[in-house]
Amino acid sequence: MPRTPIDITVPDLTGRRAVVTGASDGMGLGIAARLAAAGAEVVMPVRNPAKGEAAMTRIRRVAPGARVSLRSLDLSSLESVAALGETLRGEGDPIHLLVNNAGVMRPPRRLTTADGFELQLGTNHLGHVALVGQLMPLLRDGGARVTSQVSVASASGSMHWDDLNWERSYDVMRAYRQSKIALGLFGLELQRRSEAHGWGITSNLSHPGVAPTSLLAARPELGRGQDTPHIRRIRWLSEHGILLGTAETAGLPALMAATDPAARPGALYGPSGPGTLGGPPAEQRMHRPLRSLTEAARVWRVSEELTKVALPAA
Repeated sequence: MPRTPIDITVPDLTGRRAVVTGASDGMGLGIAARLAAAGAEVVMPVRNPAKGEAAMTRIRRVAPGARVSLRSLDLSSLESVAALGETLRGEGDPIHLLVNNAGVMRPPRRLTTADGFELQLGTNHLGHVALVGQLMPLLRDGGARVTSQVSVASASGSMHWDDLNWERSYDVMRAYRQSKIALGLFGLELQRRSEAHGWGITSNLSHPGVAPTSLLAARPELGRGQDTPHIRRIRWLSEHGILLGTAETAGLPALMAATDPAARPGALYGPSGPGTLGGPPAEQRMHRPLRSLTEAARVWRVSEELTKVALPAA
């Protein structure tokens, strides 16, 4: 079935500095490439330097003259996040766009981060919370827009407050949902606090729908030696234009949320097709688990305690 091309216009970003996590492959690479092609200076914090170099080469191939550079980051290590924060603060350049895109999904067994957190919670959520905290002076200097990637999975589920790290009765998919709900609640609380205290930062959310990205592909570093059956089904549906998006269209909601002058603070952007699985990006109805102000304030407080990164009180 032929696809109707889907795209958005990214405005001129000359003079803007953007940081994109998870930009060494897949959807994050596509986001970084579009930002660079629009004139932004793009910083790509990566865990694997070889993949990062290959990603930069691909970006420069499609956007000659692109200003892209690598920094070292492992979101599953708070020490690594702190080191990146120190590096970027030392450079002193304001940050205008931060896309919290990197993530892991459904490891084959319960794994933990370097700091002992359940891997999905620690990487998808706490690593990004710590990154925002470490970069807060630069984000405020740049009047930054912070866009955090949640998921169609965050439309259901809840915070597992009595066992955040899933040390009892581990459910990998519920743990993934929790990690994305937590990140979404944090992103919305960031917007509310910035607005209340005049930080000058705007924060919103995006989700990619469902597309054949690298989340469920073979990830030897997670102990997943081959693609999951789930990603093989997703690839088939995507290739045949059935409901789902592509790796290229999956990044468009984040690009819209991060760059569109009309994108609203505190809003959620995602595909507008059936079930929000694919289709052109648009503002979405906020996922039910993300609507509680009480839950958002609790996530903020607990995340600050767990990461030991002091977020500004005012």
